[in-house]
Amino acid sequence: PFEGAAYFTPEGETKRQAVNKFIRTAGAYDGVIDFDVTVRDPNHPTQLQPMYDSGDHLHPNDAGYKAMADTIDLSLFKKR
Repeated sequence: PFEGAAYFTPEGETKRQAVNKFIRTAGAYDGVIDFDVTVRDPNHPTQLQPMYDSGDHLHPNDAGYKAMADTIDLSLFKKR
């Protein structure tokens, strides 16, 4: 999510949503790590959760990166 960033536009958000939907549903990948769900504000899903926002409304802060790391299911990286 990037609402609040200097270059945010509704059109950009629509594109972001379309790309995320494709990644989540296309079945084109062996696995998906959905960082969007992890860091977005549940009350304002086009924005980062304030506790994860570095201040530019695009990049996570250290707590956000930790939350992202904690989201990763390491079994995705096991040899098949």
